[in-house]
Amino acid sequence: MNPHLDQLQPYPFEKLRQLFAQVTANAQFKAISLGMGEPKHPTPPFIAQALIDNVKGLATYPTTIGTEALRGAIAGWLERRYGLPAINPATQVLPVNGSREALFAFAQTVIDPAANSLVVCPNPFYQIYEGAAYLAGAEPYFVNSDPARNFGCDYDSIPASVWERVSLLFLCSPGNPTGAVLTLTDWENLFALSERYNFVIAADECYSEIYHGAEAPLGALQAAHMLGLSSVEKPYARLVVFSSLSKRSNVPGMRSGFVAGDADVLKKFLLYRTYHGSAMSTVVQAASIAAWNDETHVEDNREQYRAKFNAITPLLQEVLDVELPDAGFYLWADVSRTGLSDTEFAQRLYAEYNVTVLPGSYLARDAHGVNPGRNRIRMALVAETSEGLEAAQRIVQFCKTLVK
Repeated sequence: MNPHLDQLQPYPFEKLRQLFAQVTANAQFKAISLGMGEPKHPTPPFIAQALIDNVKGLATYPTTIGTEALRGAIAGWLERRYGLPAINPATQVLPVNGSREALFAFAQTVIDPAANSLVVCPNPFYQIYEGAAYLAGAEPYFVNSDPARNFGCDYDSIPASVWERVSLLFLCSPGNPTGAVLTLTDWENLFALSERYNFVIAADECYSEIYHGAEAPLGALQAAHMLGLSSVEKPYARLVVFSSLSKRSNVPGMRSGFVAGDADVLKKFLLYRTYHGSAMSTVVQAASIAAWNDETHVEDNREQYRAKFNAITPLLQEVLDVELPDAGFYLWADVSRTGLSDTEFAQRLYAEYNVTVLPGSYLARDAHGVNPGRNRIRMALVAETSEGLEAAQRIVQFCKTLVK
């Protein structure tokens, strides 16, 4: 067996299952889960119809590189969304079966297992980053998010001796679970580090279209373009972005996303994927084209989240330390004032009010003397507003029972 499998920790939801196995939920309340980041808004009918209209595609093997029409639709979306110069759909775009599998596979492409490499990851983080690093024969190096920096990571704190071993840097902007968005200065510093130490940046942008202010989050390719890195001899060098329709278009079951960026890196990634057997069904490709070419449903979806967050966040602020995030559909709340740890809070809330939240320590690792998720909880506001409000009201009631 692959010995690196023994380095993997149980996934956060398995830890949560074990935590809840010790208690019974209060049956007087209907179960409400804020634990998993699975979009619950209805799938736009035109996307479902596109699947139906193209079901004949099930009779053909798809190609790994995808259709020209899909790659063209993705390139067009990138150009419109981020104000980019022409993206070459033949060399700078690859369709993938959701960002999760692509993030994992990408590490296997980039990392030399004999090189004793490090993979820099934010902390807390999407757990795929860690698993991808270990199973590629590398070791994750965690950079803690800092509430004083709007939950940004202090990459300047990483010593040169670490950077010299880095092959890959995973980052998530907007972040999971914090919702933090990298600034242009952040990107400028990271691009300089990437050039100096010759590592690849994998930018996870799957939450880019759910934001709560007037300004859309800055993207990695957009930042590179603004800094003049899209017009150099090798545009977007060592930079690849990952995005998905799951959150943007409420189609998590469709498993459709893309990677885009450095053409040389993507050429190697395509070679890997050809052997990996990860081609997207032409049926899904057709529906994906329809989704990437439409913004009206995305705007409607975003407004639903904005209304939901504006209604729920003030309620929770009565009893928890929590702020409206820059973007994403999570609230990252500090429960310290309740006197409970994050695991105690989650367990008792489930037992007494039948509401599920995810302990923040399950999403992070002990690094540099702390676990930056400790005494925090992640709440995924993915269901309809009425259900989210009911959950928030129960959380407020629960917290008030803790006050002596």
